[in-house]
Amino acid sequence: MFDEIQFEKIQRLPKYVFAAVNEIKMSERRNGKDVIDFSMGNPDGNTPKHIVAKLIEASQKSGNYGYSASKGIYKLRLAIADWYKRRFNVDIDPNGEAVATIGSKEGYTHLIEAITNVGDVAIVPDPTYPIHSYAFTLAGGTVRKMAMKYNNRFELDENQFFIDLKSAIKESVPKPKYVVVNFPHNPTTVTVNPDFYVRLVAMAKQERFYIISDIAYADLVFDGYRTPSIFEVAGAKDVAVESFTLSKSYNMAGWRVGFIVGNRKLIGALEKIKSWLDYGMFTPIQIAATVALNGDQSCVEDIRKTYEDRRDFLVKSFNSAGWQIDSPRASMFVWAKIPEKMRHLGSLEFSKKLILEAQVAVSPGIGFGEYGDEYVRIALIENKNRIKQASKNIKKFLKEFNPKTTN
Repeated sequence: MFDEIQFEKIQRLPKYVFAAVNEIKMSERRNGKDVIDFSMGNPDGNTPKHIVAKLIEASQKSGNYGYSASKGIYKLRLAIADWYKRRFNVDIDPNGEAVATIGSKEGYTHLIEAITNVGDVAIVPDPTYPIHSYAFTLAGGTVRKMAMKYNNRFELDENQFFIDLKSAIKESVPKPKYVVVNFPHNPTTVTVNPDFYVRLVAMAKQERFYIISDIAYADLVFDGYRTPSIFEVAGAKDVAVESFTLSKSYNMAGWRVGFIVGNRKLIGALEKIKSWLDYGMFTPIQIAATVALNGDQSCVEDIRKTYEDRRDFLVKSFNSAGWQIDSPRASMFVWAKIPEKMRHLGSLEFSKKLILEAQVAVSPGIGFGEYGDEYVRIALIENKNRIKQASKNIKKFLKEFNPKTTN
């Protein structure tokens, strides 16, 4: 009887593409192979010592063991508001315009669940971080994909973006209720200029849709680039929310701390659904997160510099090995076009071969959407010695590859 039950909501999700690569990776490791893993954006550094010290101190206080506030303790929400003021000169009301979340992925998914009615349409650029689209699918919404166009410095073609967005809005029935943007972008690393948000907010007000902006990689920027916030645009709170996570900037991925700020109506919906679904993060984690946001930010610069050094070394090493890839201006990834003689394989088969024949794991671009299939995503999570070894393996792999023997 139970074997026949189908869980309709889960059936809406396809098989996770990355699972196929992960299975091969783990199989190779079980067989004693040294697989160099660039596949997951999982920070490899330690959380800064002053943040860990505050967690230890707070966890030793008996009053911190009970249920916490689902929307985040006030001092953390105040720290979020202060961070926005220092970072972007933007005023955020900690009461009504900010919610602390159990990582930005949880916050985003619960927000979408709270605000999406069956049949609601969301426009999501493609490629995209998978949950940006599938959260709407799980909530019963409809996702309209829009190909994202950019140059070889991974700068968005903003004029084309708005031409395509206007066309997508015109062709959608019913009209879109939400537009998702994520800059610096995962997986492509694409960046935008402040004027982009001026135009997007104006269009949102004209066409009557909400903007959901994700700036998870705001601090991981290179070559003088600065990440803008949508709330630097006057009136953006009327139509937008924005999410951030401490995972990357502070090496706190496993801590699961993020937040969403902005439009009171959308923030109120998130507060309400979280009040039903969770009791928030462990209070000592929230206290430590407050110290992270309020404390000395030199640790963020150290982390940023680590990723920049790895980016420079990896791009140079892989290019020398014969894999010509372009250098991104932001994020913890490199979005690498598959070598031309292997492009016919598609990103999934290429990624499988790369593990089996070069012992290097990457994420296939098809996992991020149909427009990503000529690319793979390389996470900057290995040190220079491992990058150097990977480049040697790749050089041998490319040299020995024979397209005539490939089906």
